[in-house]
Amino acid sequence: MATARVPAPRTPGRYRVGVVCLGNICRSPMAHVVLEQQVADAGLAHRVEVVSSGTAGWHVGKPMDHRAAATLTAAGYDATRHRARQLEAGWFDDLDLVLVMDRSNETDVVALAEQRDDPETAAHVRMFRDFDPADPGGEVPDPYYGGDEGFTEVLRMVERTSTALVEALGDALAGSAGP
Repeated sequence: MATARVPAPRTPGRYRVGVVCLGNICRSPMAHVVLEQQVADAGLAHRVEVVSSGTAGWHVGKPMDHRAAATLTAAGYDATRHRARQLEAGWFDDLDLVLVMDRSNETDVVALAEQRDDPETAAHVRMFRDFDPADPGGEVPDPYYGGDEGFTEVLRMVERTSTALVEALGDALAGSAGP
């Protein structure tokens, strides 16, 4: 059973999820790859799109951190297609749900969302781990300055959280007509 509910889709039968961290080279691309694979495994790839970005633009256009990619590859995921992007205010027009990795990201993303004319935009921002059955609402720690074990820990969090999130997405789309 999912630990949290997702907002209703803006477009019936379709759902677009954005995953955000600071630089879009560690946590959010790991979550992007895992969530996208789990969405596909659940037969929802034609209805759910996953994107990722960072709040900062330092790494735009670069692949994910080599340790994140190695951790994903060792677990059987394809980490080769990712290129870092920066979240822009216009993304909120298309995203049904924006999932942030930590409280600092949440503050930055909510501030960006609140610049828009639509007061409901910020309501679509949630912590990624709001869906984590082991620690709902917790932060995903940034493994960048640590060792390989930090990336392995992040992968475990991301996998179990993605499983619950896919269930919530399936529930939200079950009552929504679409393609």
